Amino acid sequence: MTTLPLLDSPLLYTATPLARSLVQIESSPRELIPSRPLKAGEQYRFHFDMTKCIGCKCCVVACNEQNGNPAELNWRRVGEVEGGYYPHTQRHYLSMGCNHCLEPSCLIGCPVEAYTKDPGTGVVLHSADTCIGCQYCTWNCSYGVPQYNPARGVVGKCDMCHNRLSDGMAPACVAACPEGAIAIEIVNIAEWRSDYFSANAPGLPSADDSISSTRVTLPESLVPDLGRVDTNRVRPEHPHWPLVFMLALTQLCVGAFVALWLLASGKATANLNIAALASLALAGASLGASTMHLGRPIHAWRALRGLRRSWLSREVLMLSLFAGAAAIFAGMLFFAVPGRFAAGLGTGLAGLAGITCSARIYMVRARPAWYSSYTIAEFFATGLVLGPAFIHALDVHVPPAVVNASVLGALAQLAVQSAKFLWLSRSDVFELRSSWLLLAGRLRGLLATRLALLIAAGILIPLTAASPWTIRIAFAGALAGELLGRYLFFVSVVPKNIAAAFTASTRRAA
Repeated sequence: MTTLPLLDSPLLYTATPLARSLVQIESSPRELIPSRPLKAGEQYRFHFDMTKCIGCKCCVVACNEQNGNPAELNWRRVGEVEGGYYPHTQRHYLSMGCNHCLEPSCLIGCPVEAYTKDPGTGVVLHSADTCIGCQYCTWNCSYGVPQYNPARGVVGKCDMCHNRLSDGMAPACVAACPEGAIAIEIVNIAEWRSDYFSANAPGLPSADDSISSTRVTLPESLVPDLGRVDTNRVRPEHPHWPLVFMLALTQLCVGAFVALWLLASGKATANLNIAALASLALAGASLGASTMHLGRPIHAWRALRGLRRSWLSREVLMLSLFAGAAAIFAGMLFFAVPGRFAAGLGTGLAGLAGITCSARIYMVRARPAWYSSYTIAEFFATGLVLGPAFIHALDVHVPPAVVNASVLGALAQLAVQSAKFLWLSRSDVFELRSSWLLLAGRLRGLLATRLALLIAAGILIPLTAASPWTIRIAFAGALAGELLGRYLFFVSVVPKNIAAAFTASTRRAA
C-alpha cells in the first residue's frame, strides 16, 4: 500500500496502474497528438501499445459518448488474446478503431463514394449524408470497422475525431485512456507502405488486405500460441433476406430469358410469350425488392456513382440494362416482331454480366468463404437450375433440352456445394474452418434440407415426372432449395475481424 497525497487528503490509494494514472503522478505529461504539422507524404495514424492496455474500455465509452452512439455500436473496440500453459500464461488486450488504411477497402467498394481519404491528414472520412445504407463497406473491411446503424439507416465509423484534431485536441479515445496506450503519431506514407510489419498483431487480420496504418507495440516476448479468446464463439451472420430473394430471383430470370432466347430462334408460341412476361414481372419485382436492403432506399439511384471501382454499382447498371433489354425482348415475342434473336442475345449477355457483377460483390478478402471461384459458380448454377425449370413449369411441352439443362444445372450445383464443403473442412484458416463448423453443426439440418431439395426437385422429379402439377411442384421445391442455399450463403460466412472480448455474450463488439 502506497500513500499518495491528493489535496492534503489522508486517503490512501493502492498503487495500481489505474490509480497512478488517475492521480497523475507521471513525471511529465505525455504527448497525446504530434506537436508539429504534417509534411508532404505524411499522414496521422494511431499507435497502440499492447504493453500498457489494461482492458478497462475507457476508450470505448469515450468514443461512444463523443459520437452519440448506442451501446451496441462501437467504433472503437477492445478485444482479448491469450495463450501459454500454466504457470506460463499470457493475456493481453487489443484496442482498435479505424486503421485509416493506405488502401482502404471501405472506400474502394463504396458504390456512392461516401468515403474519402482526407488529403491533408490521411484520415478516412465517411459522409452519412451521402450513405444509402447498402452495408457493402461492412463486408469489405477486414477489421469490421464500419458499423451499420439501423436506427439511422446509415453506416458510421471512427474518423479519428477529425474535428477535435483540427482544433488541436486529442481524439476522445486517446484522451480517455488512463494508461497512455493509445496515441496519435505521424507516419511517412512511402516508408510505411514498403514495410508495414508493425501493423500486424495476434488477434488482428493481416494488414496486407488494405495496408493498415496503425502501429502496434507488442510485448518483448509472446508465447507461441497466443491468439484470440473468442475462437469458439462463432455465430451465424445476418441473413439479409431482401438480398436472398433478389439474388435467387434475378438469377432465375436470367436463366429463363437465356432459355427463351434459345427457344425463340424458331417461331414463338403463346406459351413462350406468357413465360417471357412472367419472367419480366419476376425480374422487376426482385429488383424492386432489393431496395428493401438499403437503409435509405429513397436514395438508391446514387448507387451508380461508383462505376469506376465498385462492383455493386456495376451490378445495378447491368441488371438495370438486363431488365430493360428483357422488356424489349418480351414485347418482341408478344407481338411477333422480327429481330428477336438479336434482342434475346443482348438480354442474355446483360443478364450474364449482371450475375458476374453480383458474384464479384461478395468475393472480398474480408469474407474468406466468399472469396473464391465457388461463389460465381454457385450463382451461375442457380440460374441454370431455376431458369429452364421455370419455363418448364409454365409449359410442360418444352423440348427435352430445356429439362436436361435444368437437371444439368442441379448436378452442377450439387458438385459446387460438395466441393465447397470439402474445401472448407480441409482448411486451416480460422474463418474458413469456422464456416465449415457452422455448416456441419448448427446449420447442418438446413444444409441437409437444401441438398435434399436439390436432388429431389432438381434432378429426380424432372427426369421422371409427366404431370403438369408434379412439374410445378418440382420447380417450387427447386426454388425453395436455391433460396435456402442463398440464405446459407449469407449466414455461414465467418468474417475477418479483430478479436472480441472474453466476456462478450452478445454481438456487441466491446
